Amino acid sequence: MFDKNQQRLRRARQTRAKISELARVRLTVHRSNCHIYAQVIDAGGSKVLASASSVEKETRGSLKNGANVKAAAEVGRRIAERAKQAGIEAVAFDRSGYKFHGRVKALAEAAREAGLKF
Repeated sequence: MFDKNQQRLRRARQTRAKISELARVRLTVHRSNCHIYAQVIDAGGSKVLASASSVEKETRGSLKNGANVKAAAEVGRRIAERAKQAGIEAVAFDRSGYKFHGRVKALAEAAREAGLKF
């Protein structure tokens, strides 16, 4: 039988296949126990156009913990800001097989509030 991570990766593959059919720039999220990471990847999937994470020095300075909803919201605002600087207005949201709640939801909502469309 498959473990939780293999099941998540299977779901992620299905989502990425659909996004590649659409040929859209994607905002992908990775969650660990200690931090959260976000990247904007081009439609071909070969180049990172913008990135943000709770590991960055500026983010760590303003946050007590990198693994909570507040940190995820901050990363969401930062990724939207950097994507707009790179000239990207609309993306497809790739949650990497994670459920859309908690930190993943907070990151997505903060990115939407900061002006990123998906």
